[in-house]
Amino acid sequence: MTGFKRSLTLLDAVMLVAGSMIGSGIFIVSADMMRQLGSPAWMLTAWVVAGVMTILAALSYGELAAMMPKAGGQYVYIQRAFGKLPAFMYGWTFFTVIQTGLIAAVAVAFAKYTAVFVPVLSHENILLDLGFLKISAAQLFAIASIVLLTAFNARGVRNGKLLQTTFTLAKIIALLGLVVLGLWVASGSGVWARNFSMGWDAVRMSVGADGGETLTPLFGTALLSAFGVALVGSLFSSDAWNNVTFIAGEVDRPQRNIPLSLLLGTGLVTVLYLLANIAYLSLLPNTDIQHAVSDRVGAAAAQVIFGNKGALIMAGLIMVSTFGCNNGIILSGARLYYAMAKDGLFFKRASTLNKAAVPGFALWVQCIWASLLCLSGRYGDLLEYTMFASLLFYIVTIAGLFRLRHKEPDAERPYRTLGYPLLPALYIAGAAAFCLNLLWSKPLYTGLGLGIVALGAVVYAIRPRSALGENHAKEEE
Repeated sequence: MTGFKRSLTLLDAVMLVAGSMIGSGIFIVSADMMRQLGSPAWMLTAWVVAGVMTILAALSYGELAAMMPKAGGQYVYIQRAFGKLPAFMYGWTFFTVIQTGLIAAVAVAFAKYTAVFVPVLSHENILLDLGFLKISAAQLFAIASIVLLTAFNARGVRNGKLLQTTFTLAKIIALLGLVVLGLWVASGSGVWARNFSMGWDAVRMSVGADGGETLTPLFGTALLSAFGVALVGSLFSSDAWNNVTFIAGEVDRPQRNIPLSLLLGTGLVTVLYLLANIAYLSLLPNTDIQHAVSDRVGAAAAQVIFGNKGALIMAGLIMVSTFGCNNGIILSGARLYYAMAKDGLFFKRASTLNKAAVPGFALWVQCIWASLLCLSGRYGDLLEYTMFASLLFYIVTIAGLFRLRHKEPDAERPYRTLGYPLLPALYIAGAAAFCLNLLWSKPLYTGLGLGIVALGAVVYAIRPRSALGENHAKEEE
């Protein structure tokens, strides 16, 4: 096959952005955010800040995407601005943990909620116990879902985009339905007024080993630090919006449609997330959100709306949400490995397209590693370890916008970042402050995240050049 087919429309691109963002996080993370901050006003502010940061980043990526509408997205931008080593370090972290770890985590979440309807698929149903490794029915079902979606996407981008659009529209409609019904049921209950009666008084709730709870009032720097930790949840739930840039080689009219899809997709999801949290706070007292079983705030809200059937309805919604989310992540991620392989920085065979004009080999390599992460049981830890590194690469990429404006002032820019240089600089400052706070408050996770990134530099230095190739291959058009 000579090259990618530009068959993705603006709607397809928007559905990829929104569908990759909406997974299981919106139904879960508000519980921990409320424990960190105690105040509904501060919790909603954290969702607003995460949404604004995401939109600011998307605006900056729009210019880079319009300049370089090629497969690989963020990897391509970093390489053009800073060279191969930083680009490889990003690609290394992306493959080893960020994308494949996310695929594994979302697949296991899908299996977990499927087990609500099919109990035999529970993670407690251990099928093989080797002592050092226990394999459950949930893990095997998660792997099966990854294999199924990989096989589906290996047959052509048309299959993947139809599935993505269908599932994304379904979960947007379902989430909107949850919001509308939630606000209708909550009207006149007084829960919202009672929740906000505490105003902006922030209080962290911590649980000791004995189950005892400690409430700590937050002021000044302690409040700012707690706010930064709470942002982890809202930023994680808002992540993966950049996946559309990886598949830029298959988007029709990419100079227009990619920047527009980034803005529309991130804006849509930001509004949906705010509405969902407003519904939670209208239905559930603060303490119920903090003490939600397994942090399932969405399920607790659904139970108020639908009674005992609420848990089943929410499980079904999360199944749809996670399955569609993983389709978008699997679909787009392989394009980055394709771009790396074209530069001689990944398995050479990953630089080829199959008969369906998609990087089939790259899709299956991604599938194998994500499946192994499912078995390892460490995917959740790996995601936490690399959250810091992931934010660092967002900063690096947007810094590349400034570098390319200086380095290539006459380059064609079909779209220019709105509010440049103020808005991109504002994102960099905010993300840097967030990273510094994580470095101070969670040194273990940030240290391990940096370690994984640094290991990429070592691998780059010792990589087998004869196997991967050193000549920069021209991208197929």
